[in-house]
Amino acid sequence: MSVSPRKKNEPPLVKGFIPWLGHALEFGKDAAKFLTRMKQKHGDIFTVRVCGHYITVLLDPNSYDAVLDDTASLDFSRYAQVLKQRIFNLRLPNHNPDTERAWMEQHFQGPSLARLSSSMHLHLQTLLREEERSCSPAEWRQDGLFSLCYSLLFRAGYLTLFGTEKSNNVTELAAVYKEFRKFDGLLTKLARSTLKQEEKRTASLSQERLWELLSPAWLSRGKGSESIDHGSDSSSWQQSYLRHLQREGVDTEMQRRAMLLQLWATQGNAGPAAFWLLGFLLTNPEAMRAVKEELGGLALQEDGSLQHHLLDTLEHHSTPVFDSVLSETLRLTAAALINREVIQNTTLRLASGQEYHLRQGDRVCLFPFLSPQMDPQIHHDPQTFQYDRFLNADGTEKKKFYKDGERLKYYTMPWGADKNMCVGRHFAVSGIKQFAFMVLSRLDLKLCDPTATVPPVNPSRYGFGMLQPDGDLEVHYRLKTLLC
Repeated sequence: MSVSPRKKNEPPLVKGFIPWLGHALEFGKDAAKFLTRMKQKHGDIFTVRVCGHYITVLLDPNSYDAVLDDTASLDFSRYAQVLKQRIFNLRLPNHNPDTERAWMEQHFQGPSLARLSSSMHLHLQTLLREEERSCSPAEWRQDGLFSLCYSLLFRAGYLTLFGTEKSNNVTELAAVYKEFRKFDGLLTKLARSTLKQEEKRTASLSQERLWELLSPAWLSRGKGSESIDHGSDSSSWQQSYLRHLQREGVDTEMQRRAMLLQLWATQGNAGPAAFWLLGFLLTNPEAMRAVKEELGGLALQEDGSLQHHLLDTLEHHSTPVFDSVLSETLRLTAAALINREVIQNTTLRLASGQEYHLRQGDRVCLFPFLSPQMDPQIHHDPQTFQYDRFLNADGTEKKKFYKDGERLKYYTMPWGADKNMCVGRHFAVSGIKQFAFMVLSRLDLKLCDPTATVPPVNPSRYGFGMLQPDGDLEVHYRLKTLLC
């Protein structure tokens, strides 16, 4: 924490009127609104005081590499460890981010990714078949679209990564989802240490229950690595992750807690992303027509059962319209904050040539949601969903975007950037794509209120990956008679 007078070559400082607390309340209530106001007043770089800490916010995408590439003076693991402790009660003193990333790349790329995607496909099929059994083709059901998307994608993802024979039990699967949603609803308050007393109790009980539900039987009994079956379970994602933790010397209790971290990291964003995507399509008829036309062109088999070759079809056929819709959805709703701790005094050189001094103990924050994703100089009318924003006139993917006449390297950053990109992004996209195409090909889906619009975002979720809606979008759905 910096306390000495600011220097001339430091970014503009905005302390706020409340000593120590600074702008913490505004930041937590609606980070996008607050940082937009600061940007309008102070430009692309400024420093704000939040709970005694000084956070330098950089909103010039052309200068992001200056932060992302500086691993000598800027560290991303320290603040991540703080959040792990606050949210998951998790301490990993010997944690090596490079080792963990290498482990993740083994499982979310290449042949392992293909196996995970195939498993996800199988579980999505199974869950949709259960929907078939419980309703007749002519029967319309009503549900909130967010609830429907989150429930189906969460359960399919959970079975893919954490599934065991017992987890196929419908009751247990429902219990995991219910507790996760309860925990996820308090996650932002956990991160900011703003829980009320009753909320602390609820969060603690949910954590305990999820640790119990997520732990394999041998781990719940408190046994160590000798209990792992290195034979039949050697390909299990969950077992492999536990072996990785044991190699890092993580004790049994922290192994149990790390399972919840991985559940949130792998399952907390796909459901909300699918909700926004389908919500935008339902409220934009032209976009829906374009996606359905592309879907029809894939020539998926229509034999009354779910398409067995859907995964192969999606992997081997171009879907530029859908890809543009997904990119536009993520541009509008992916809102993570990228944080770095300043571990030694350094100079930050911007693309403009300007240099700013950064103090040891301060924090640097990038917010790609504001810039580049919502920058009107980069994306015309950025608040509006435009399904073809990422399409060229000839139907190919659009990759050239400009600001002030200069082509941008970063024009949307839902997954981070370069070597800092989310390792699991391909698995996430595959799951969302499979889910959307299954729903659109298997179900008649329509708004209960034809004039409805997508709900506003929950502003407290800025900074934590995919945004979530403040409310839901009520829909009717039924099995397509044509396919039944």
